[in-house]
Amino acid sequence: MRRLPIIVIAVLTFGALSGVAAYERAQLQAETESKLRWQEISWPFPRDGWPAGRAFRCAACGDVEVYVRPKIGFCNCGAGVADDDEVDRVADLDLISERFVPVRSGDAVRVAELSGRMRAYDLAMRDGARHSAVGVALAHRCDLLVAVAQGRARPSELQQMVLQLLDSSEINRWMAAALGMR
Repeated sequence: MRRLPIIVIAVLTFGALSGVAAYERAQLQAETESKLRWQEISWPFPRDGWPAGRAFRCAACGDVEVYVRPKIGFCNCGAGVADDDEVDRVADLDLISERFVPVRSGDAVRVAELSGRMRAYDLAMRDGARHSAVGVALAHRCDLLVAVAQGRARPSELQQMVLQLLDSSEINRWMAAALGMR
C-alpha cells in the first residue's frame, strides 16, 4: 500500500514533464515554421516579352529568392519540357546572372497537374558572390510555368524549398489561373 502513492506521484510527474516537453517542442516548431515563411516581394526584373510573375524571399532560409511566372504558348505542345537544355533556355536564370553552370543533369518533376524538369546550377553573381540556383520548367498543354530560385542554400535544399513553395495551395491556385487550367 505504501508504494501506490509513490507510483501515482511518479506517473503524474512523468506525465507533467512529458506534457511540458511536448508543449515546448510544438512552440519551437511553430516559431521555426513562422521564420521560414515566404514573403512576397516585388518582381525585381525589367520588363521583357513575358508578363511579370510573382517573387518570394525567405530570409531565414539563406536569403533564398524564388521567381515564378507563366510563359503562355512557349512550350512544345506534344512533348512538354523535353530535356535539360530546355530548362536552361526557358527558366529565366539569365535574369539573375548570365554566368550560370549546371551542377548535374536535371530531374523530372511533377507539381499539381504540371510536369516538367528541374535542374541545379552554380551562379556567379554580378558582385562576384557565388550562389546556388534551381531552374524549373513545368508544362501544361502548350504553356509553361517557369520558376528560378537562387540563394546561399545547398542545391538539394534549394530544390526542396522551391518544390514546397510551388506545391503550396496558394501558388497552385495562382498557377491554375495563370495557365487557364480548370
